[in-house]
Formats: sequence, C-alpha cells, structure tokens
Amino acid sequence: MPPFSGRTIHFGAFNVTSQVFHTSPHSFALVNLKPLLPGHILVSSLRVKPFLSDLSHEELSDLFLTVTRVQKTLKRLYKADAFNIAVQDGEAAGQSVKHVHCHVIPRSKGDAGGEDKVHEWLEGEEGDVGKHQSEVEGSERKVGEWAKDEERKSRTMEVMEKEVVWLKEEMEKDAQGETESNTGKL
Repeated sequence: MPPFSGRTIHFGAFNVTSQVFHTSPHSFALVNLKPLLPGHILVSSLRVKPFLSDLSHEELSDLFLTVTRVQKTLKRLYKADAFNIAVQDGEAAGQSVKHVHCHVIPRSKGDAGGEDKVHEWLEGEEGDVGKHQSEVEGSERKVGEWAKDEERKSRTMEVMEKEVVWLKEEMEKDAQGETESNTGKL
C-alpha cells in the first residue's frame, strides 16, 4: 500500500505513487526500478517539468534540500563514504523521462561503480529510467540484482514497496532527530 494514500504522484507519464518514500512541499523521492548500486534513488519535482530552468526558485531550492535530506538517511543506512548526484537536464544530456530528477547514488570505496563506471551507466542503456519504467507498465516485474549492467533486472513491486516503507520510516527517524536537536531535547 502506498505511504501517501489519496494522492497520485507522477514521474513524467508514469504513476510512481507506490515507489515514493518521501515528499516535501515541491519534491518527492522514489526508489529506483533498476538501481545502479544499492540505495540508488531519484528525487524529482512534484510538478512535471523537463528542465531545471523550468522550476521556480522555491521548487529548485526544495529539490536540492530534499536531495541533501535523503542523503543523510542513505549515508547512515548504506554506510556511504560519498555520493554521486547526477542531473541529466534534457534529452541530449541523457534524460530519458522528461521530468526533472536527480539520481542520488550512495558510494563506498571499492564498490562496483568504481573507476567512474556510474557515469558510464547513467549515460548508457542501464541508466535509461524511462525505458525501464515503460517496459514494466502493466507487466509482472522480476526481482533485480545490481552486480553487472547486463544482469540488472527490474525489481518486483513488492520488493520496491518494502524498500519504500523502510526508507520512509528511516527518513522519519532522521527528521525526528533533527527536530529534537534543533529544540535542545537531545
């Protein structure tokens, strides 16, 4: 069951409500159908616009504040040393869904994306989020793995929904911790 009942969230033309684990006033974070590495998620504007320059100042600010908020949770959960934050701003830049989005990819020393493979993956077929979403619209999804590009399969909706619940709970824990530290309750 989606964590935001009564509200439909679109990523381009795709209804991704069940993949969303966090929303803010102007943005949402969703689990990725075919993550390049564990924890690879997307953060997108609620308003469907293809370019960063199409967003208002408030939307743009909220988008990147959401990226950093999600990063804190992913860093803790995946014990990340660093992150790749990527925006493919338009089709010529490799954007496969005409909707502003940031790829947020936790990184650790020696991970499978080493030697800058993540950039290659984002540019290649494995980074084609639109194609992946289109392939599974209305079809049964297979459990995925991330080891090699050619072996990556779409994850099942059940797997993604479990991740949504887990990440939503973890984001709420981090938000509660921020509130308590800001009010001096820790």
